[in-house]
Amino acid sequence: MPIWFAYTMISLLVITSILLTLLILLHRGKGGGLSSMFGGGVSSSLAGSSVAEKNLDRYTVLVGIVWFASIVGIGLWLRLQLSAAGA
Repeated sequence: MPIWFAYTMISLLVITSILLTLLILLHRGKGGGLSSMFGGGVSSSLAGSSVAEKNLDRYTVLVGIVWFASIVGIGLWLRLQLSAAGA
């Protein structure tokens, strides 16, 4: 695989790591978290979490999947490079 693939995967890993950190910090915890600072703690429903909290969960899972896929991509690229160098 070409070297641009590795650079793309590393860039994607850095971007998704930052996004994942921010998304996790926005989740509401026991004390309200950072989401209450932006109005996420104002709405409370008896049925469970609000629409904003559900969307935040979806975005966090999606970014987590992309983060994991970029780690797997870097690992596969490294394995191919090491096997090509040893052969």
